Amino acid sequence: MASKALASAGKPISLDGVSRVWGETIAVDALSIEIPAGSFTALLGPSGCGKSTTLRMIAGLEEVSAGRILIGGDDVTGKPSSKRDLSMVFQSYALFPHLSVAENIIFGLKVRRVNRSERDERLKKVADLLGLSVLLDRKPGQLSGGQQQRVALGRAIIGEKPICLMDEPLSNLDAKLRHEMRLEIRSLQQQLGFTMVYVTHDQVEAITMADQVVLLNKGRLEQAAAPRDLYEKPASPFAAKFIGTPPMNLFPANTFKKLCTAPDFQLGIRPEAMRMQADGPISASIRAVEYLGADTLADCVVAETAFQVRLPTTRPVQPGETIQLGFDPDALHVFDADTGRRRDDLISEFGTLLNS
Repeated sequence: MASKALASAGKPISLDGVSRVWGETIAVDALSIEIPAGSFTALLGPSGCGKSTTLRMIAGLEEVSAGRILIGGDDVTGKPSSKRDLSMVFQSYALFPHLSVAENIIFGLKVRRVNRSERDERLKKVADLLGLSVLLDRKPGQLSGGQQQRVALGRAIIGEKPICLMDEPLSNLDAKLRHEMRLEIRSLQQQLGFTMVYVTHDQVEAITMADQVVLLNKGRLEQAAAPRDLYEKPASPFAAKFIGTPPMNLFPANTFKKLCTAPDFQLGIRPEAMRMQADGPISASIRAVEYLGADTLADCVVAETAFQVRLPTTRPVQPGETIQLGFDPDALHVFDADTGRRRDDLISEFGTLLNS
């Protein structure tokens, strides 16, 4: 466990109608979100959605075109980065190649003229916490990618700031190391208690690490929710497709004759919510099959619409085979075709009709 001397109380962050505009380009559009003190919030979305720009505005590295940013209740919109009491870890580790691990970690403390005894004390605690004690004399070029990432983390947390910002810090690591570092970063944040804002395009990182996921699309907020809520109750078709592997099946309600009078709605069913059922209401023609070990992913066509179904391996299926599928009525998702908003009030009705 981390030493109490290293623990820091996180501060809340509030974005109130924040925008960033370059000429005709709107990178972030009137974004309002609340990031609770001591929480882990992931900014998630595809490339170009505005997540890194949002992080840079919080950091004070990017100018705010409109709106306000508050940290700990104080308006910091016009303040420089040095006045915002935060640390940041970039996608590139940005380590000084000519300095040792120890010198890289304490560099910020030396700039701020922290006395040597305190620097040494903090360095020992951080090195012990991150498993870097035996590497302090090495140069970055002598370290693995995961070790370099730990040094970058050490440099960020040694300042004992209440807020830590991370911009896709694991994108340069292989899959195994990414998994290990996800666990370490989450554990570190929980132990030290700082507020974390973490940018990623990887939904697995977001939903496994964060208390809150802020999903962005073309500079706008699609949904801000806990990972479970984002998966179980996506607010829009974009959220439904972006969260979940494989993505949710989405189709117009009038794809099925039973719902031919409902063209104003879009329906969704997750592949894992389907089951093979002899008298199931959905007839699916299998085009391809992917064996995944624990289960099988069948790529199907349902009423001329592409459909994916996750099935147990206990019942093998083959391309060209036609199967009947069923699902629980409450596994259905309904979206208004015009506004794109979720319609929970219609789930039971449409689910019952499809299963009748």
